[in-house]
Parts: sequence; C-alpha cells; structure tokens
Amino acid sequence: MKLVRLTALTLAAVALPLGAASAKNPMVGGAAMYPSKTIVENAVNSKDHTTLVAAVKAAGLVDTLNGKGPFTVFAPTNAAFDRLPAGTVETLVKPENKGTLTKILTYHVVPGRVTSAQLAAKIRAGHGKASLTTVEGGKLTARMSGRNIVLVDAKGGSSKVTIADVMQSNGVIHVVDHVLMP
Repeated sequence: MKLVRLTALTLAAVALPLGAASAKNPMVGGAAMYPSKTIVENAVNSKDHTTLVAAVKAAGLVDTLNGKGPFTVFAPTNAAFDRLPAGTVETLVKPENKGTLTKILTYHVVPGRVTSAQLAAKIRAGHGKASLTTVEGGKLTARMSGRNIVLVDAKGGSSKVTIADVMQSNGVIHVVDHVLMP
C-alpha cells in the first residue's frame, strides 16, 4: 500500500511544473495565493487572470465561487483567452450572452477538491485517461503528456496545467494555458 501511495505522489510530482506546488503561498500572476482566501479573493490579485475575473463577474458567478465549495477550477490565463478568435471575449461578456459565458466558465469547474496527485492517480487507474464531470455537466478528459497534465475538452481542444495545486479555502485552482470549450 505504501508503494502505491509513493508511486502516485511521485507521478504527481513529476507531472507538476517545477516549483508549482512547492511554495507555501505560490505566486500566480505576480501575486501570492493564500490558502485562507477563496477562489475569487485570490484570483482578483493575479495579473494573469484579469480576463477570467471579468468574465466571472459578467456571468454572475462571483458569489458561487466565493461560496463554500469545494471546487476545482481550471483557470485560463489572459493569454489563454487571447488565443480565442478575435472578438470572442468581447462578445461573450455582453449581457445577452450571459448563458453561453456561464456554460463556458462552469465547464472549467469540477465539484470537489481534486489535487494533481489525485488527478494523476485517476489517470493511472484509467490506463492513461481520467474522465471529469464539470459543474456545467460536460466531460473533460485528463491525460499525461510527458510531465504535464493535459485536459481535453468536448471539442477536442487541449489545455496544459501550467501551475497545479494552488490551494484555496474553498477548493483548488489549476492554472491552464487554453480556454476549454463544452
């Protein structure tokens, strides 16, 4: 049993970008992330997540993501949003598109607190793949690509976890490099 746990932890450590989970208060977007704060309280301080924060506000999800949770959030960076076709973000944050925006954002959230070690164990148990059901109701597939955890969305797009295990009082954030689409 100890060998299995050690193997899962070793796999998780290899899957993490160097130093991603080693700091007591990891830095994300130039700001320390405090495990005593909620997902939203930390995200508003990250200069790399201003687009995500604006989208969460436009979708009316601030109270939800400040709630008890726990939630696992795969948080796209500003650069991830910039990879979308020109005008997409501007269109999504319009009040008439709130439903579509909410669907996309809740597709980035999984109920519960899923750490990278747990995710790596699920991938291993699933013979290289793990299926995650999002709050939106869709599926994400997690797999390993070398040392990285990669998520594949419903449209076949992929997003790499670039910073894992950013612990929050109401869950955990994993920073990702692409927006996932339901």
